[in-house]
This record gives sequence, C-alpha cells and structure tokens, in this order.
Amino acid sequence: MSTTTASTKQIFGIVAEFDSASDLYHAAEKVRDAGFKRWDVHTPFPIHGMDHAMGLKKSWLSGVVLCGGVTGFTTALILQFFTQVNLYPTIVQGKPTNLNTVPAFFPVTFELTILFSAFATLFGLLIFVLLPRWNHPLFESALFKKFSDDGFLLVIESKDPKFREDKTTEFLESIGAKAIERVDA
Repeated sequence: MSTTTASTKQIFGIVAEFDSASDLYHAAEKVRDAGFKRWDVHTPFPIHGMDHAMGLKKSWLSGVVLCGGVTGFTTALILQFFTQVNLYPTIVQGKPTNLNTVPAFFPVTFELTILFSAFATLFGLLIFVLLPRWNHPLFESALFKKFSDDGFLLVIESKDPKFREDKTTEFLESIGAKAIERVDA
C-alpha cells in the first residue's frame, strides 16, 4: 500500500475565500492588475460589474450564434426556393413560381433560423467552456462546497504563467483572503 502526500501531488490551483461580494470584487481587480490570466471567481449570485473587474472581453458566442442564424436562414431559402421554383414548380391558386413567392417561405425560414441559432448556441457554448467534463478538481475542495451557499471564492489555476504556490498564497493573503486552500489535480 502506497501513501501519497499532498506535496507530491500535482497542484490544480489555490482557492481563496473572501468575506463579501465587495471584497471579492476588489480582490478580482487586484488579481487582474497583478497580471494573472488563468483564474475565476465563484459566487452564490451574480455580482454586477464582475466581468469588468476581471478584465473579461466580449464573448465569441454571439458571433457563433449569428453564423448559425445566417446559415439557417440561407439554408431555408435555398431549399424552399430550389424545390418550389426550380426543381418542382408548385402553382397554387395561380400564384407565380418566381422570386415573388418569397413571402410564402417566411415561416420555414424563421423556424430554421431559430433552430440553427439554438444549435450554434448549444454546441458553441459546450466547446468554449470545454464541456462535458464529468469531474473537476475543485469539487474536492472544502471551500468550494460553500460557493453556492454563502462563499465568495477566487481560484487561481497553476497553469497561469505567474503562478508560484508560495508567492500566490502570499498575494492572496495580502489582498484580504480569509481562508486559502490548495487544490490538487
């Protein structure tokens, strides 16, 4: 039977708990200003302005959704127009089989635009947030179990270029963390 000490395990990162949303907000600004890149905050509710405090940019997801919507719109018009006008002209109550019939295509075009946008949203989000991931090292943290109830947590990952366990721990203490925990990978 082998025993492994915490010091020989690979570290995932460091979790720091703060007293309030305001303290976490100001700590996030300090972490951003210190130049850390691989870090996140976890709170029981959204904190207004936290994206700005973390220095987050606009998400690429809206561009992916737009591409999905344009693809759905184009697909619907091409399929309907090609089949109803070119391939098999359908004359209904003497209406023309040309570009003037486009208003009849609006319901299907609308539905495919929404459908493709929804699929782009779902799959784009899964790709951007690297899901599915069935287990995460943070799930083993005692501090992390508090975030959905009353904890205000900041996690700095060991993959960050500026991460040094001792220096990062000292930095988190200096910005007001009331509890700090090492999380092993």
